[in-house]
Amino acid sequence: MSALSDQIDFILELDALKHIERRSYITGGERRENSAEHTWHLAIVSWSMARAFKLDISEEKLLKLALVHDLGEIDAGDTFLYSSNRGNAHEAERACVDRLQSHSGNDIDDLAELWEEQEQGISLEAKFLKVIDRILPFLLNVQSEGKTWIELGVRRSQVEKAHVFIADEFPPIHAWIKSKIYLAVASGWLIDE
Repeated sequence: MSALSDQIDFILELDALKHIERRSYITGGERRENSAEHTWHLAIVSWSMARAFKLDISEEKLLKLALVHDLGEIDAGDTFLYSSNRGNAHEAERACVDRLQSHSGNDIDDLAELWEEQEQGISLEAKFLKVIDRILPFLLNVQSEGKTWIELGVRRSQVEKAHVFIADEFPPIHAWIKSKIYLAVASGWLIDE
């Protein structure tokens, strides 16, 4: 067990996730969400949806994967899903997770291992988490009448491509997404190309 002063320092390192602003607007559209809020939302929604779909998974593992999934953003920041710079984001995030793993106040031995598992999407828990991680900002965009999509000139083809993997794993979710993409294009929230 690490010294209490080291643990406090580690706790404050983790608190920095609250400072990472994402592109999605919270319900009501007054401000953008931060990565810590997104992490909480992802954890609780994944847990609920796993039960709704009656998935034979470890809820404990699912929650751990959700809690660590964006820790790399503490140093790397959030990279917008449709950004052309997205390819290198994982390297900076991985370096941050390695830094947190080796922090003297960290007593979570498998922190980096869990982060890598969710990053690679190998287990059923990690695959499901990726689905929910994609639909939450999508849902917030639909709820805000495409506020982020409009601001950043997002195209229908970009959104379709980012969500196509869901069709094989969870067809009902993908069908819902397709119907909302149609609504977004018809409403002028997404550029129809």
